[in-house]
Amino acid sequence: MSTEEQLSTTIDASVPTAARMYDHYLGGKDNYAADRAACAELDKVVPSTRALALNNRRFLQRVVKTLAAEHGIRQFLDHGSGLPTQDNVHQVAQRVDPATHVVYVDNDPMVLVHGRALLEQDERTTVIHADLRDTRTIFEHAETRRLIDFSQPVAVLFNSVFHCIPDSETDGPLAVIRRVTERLVPGSMMVMCQLVSDDPEVRRFVTEFMDQATQGHWGRVREEKDVAEWFEGMDILEPGLVEVSTWRPDSEVAPRQLTQEWIEFGGVGRLR
Repeated sequence: MSTEEQLSTTIDASVPTAARMYDHYLGGKDNYAADRAACAELDKVVPSTRALALNNRRFLQRVVKTLAAEHGIRQFLDHGSGLPTQDNVHQVAQRVDPATHVVYVDNDPMVLVHGRALLEQDERTTVIHADLRDTRTIFEHAETRRLIDFSQPVAVLFNSVFHCIPDSETDGPLAVIRRVTERLVPGSMMVMCQLVSDDPEVRRFVTEFMDQATQGHWGRVREEKDVAEWFEGMDILEPGLVEVSTWRPDSEVAPRQLTQEWIEFGGVGRLR
């Protein structure tokens, strides 16, 4: 039995995952009834979630294009990449330079199955199955070492994923960031954003709902000050840390996040 076949047998269609819920919000087809039901329940309290997911995806695409075209980044390591959709990281980056290398990382077996099927013809891009907190496995994986030269700048992406892991001195977001940045050279980029809210009731509801729905595969909705802490010691690219639909929009009429019960908040930091 192949690795993909083994992983496909571990997919539990009855338990929602963040990756499949995100896929549903983006209009994808790689999700199940449980994922769609969870989205419907979430929408009752935070109805802007679909718009938020779409704006987050556009942010990712703008960031990748900017880093490739304006900063010469030719290596991307995408943690918690989710299910393949349109204009993925490798497609955006390789339009700037076809020689760009991309490694996707996710612990959802469905992502690996679909991702490898999509990328099997592209030797410059791969998907590995790992928990985003397992920095050693990710950085020392044979596929990562084949594609990423860590003596050169790398863009490391944590796009809308840190709310999926709980606080921990050893495995929380700040600990993961420190482990990752220790392995990177100056000039590397850290792309980080997550769900935040000023409303403690929204933070409480969404955190409890998603933790229960995903059977413990969740962290928490945080505050802007938590995200700002992640970028300490880095040079933050303009326009700074912002609600992501306002990060270098393509035009004055580009979609904006109109409701504010929760937002995606973050930006891009350059290692000194």
